[in-house]
Amino acid sequence: MAWHRDVALALAAVAAAPLAAQPAAGPAPETLRPDADAQVQDGAWVVEIDELRRQGELGGKLFGMAGGDPAVNGLYTYLAFPGMGGDAWRIFRIGNFLSYRIASEAPGRVLLRVRENVMNEDGEIGTRTRRIALSWTPGADGAPPASVRMTPVP
Repeated sequence: MAWHRDVALALAAVAAAPLAAQPAAGPAPETLRPDADAQVQDGAWVVEIDELRRQGELGGKLFGMAGGDPAVNGLYTYLAFPGMGGDAWRIFRIGNFLSYRIASEAPGRVLLRVRENVMNEDGEIGTRTRRIALSWTPGADGAPPASVRMTPVP
C-alpha cells in the first residue's frame, strides 16, 4: 500500500505546481469575416494553376477558372505573363476544356494535352483528347509577349 501513497503524493505535487510550470494553452481562436475585396472574389473562380518554370525572367503561368455550362467542359483556360513595373498581367484565353496538362515546356513554348467535350453528329456529347502547342516571343527588355500563337498538334 505504500506505493499508493507515493502515487497520491506525486499527483498532489503536480496539481499544486505553479501555473508557470503547467503546459501553455494554444492560441485563442480567431473569428474570420468575409473578405469583400473584388480581386479576391474573382480569384475564387480559379481552380487550377501551373507555374511555367522554363521561361527565365519572363515567368508566366497557366490557370483555369470554373465557369460556363457544367455539363460541357467548364474549365476556361488562360496563359498569363506578369506585367512590367507593376503593370497588370497580360492574359491570353486558350479555350474551354474539361482539363489540361502541360506535356512539355521550353523557352517560348508550351505543349498542352487537353480533354474536352465534343458533340457528335447525333447530338450526343463525347470526350476527346488533343494536343495544342502555344508559342510566343517575349517583348523588348523581357516584356510579356504581344501575342501568342496556338497551333493544333496531330
